[in-house]
Amino acid sequence: MKRPEKITIGQMRQSGITGVLIYCADHHCGHVVAVSAEEWPDDVRLSDIEGRYVCSACGHRGADIRPDWGSKK
Repeated sequence: MKRPEKITIGQMRQSGITGVLIYCADHHCGHVVAVSAEEWPDDVRLSDIEGRYVCSACGHRGADIRPDWGSKK
């Protein structure tokens, strides 16, 4: 099953958001990290990079990436 497309980094920036929250896709883990997205290209969709992440806590590949509303300028 394919995940729905999420917003682009550029769309996120237009809302003043500069960071993302990356949640481990393994529901048994629950690890989350906050990272800056300021160096990422505008045309990258959050959904396009979710499969690239490997959890530093459990080693599971895959993540749920969401805008970090707390990073709003």
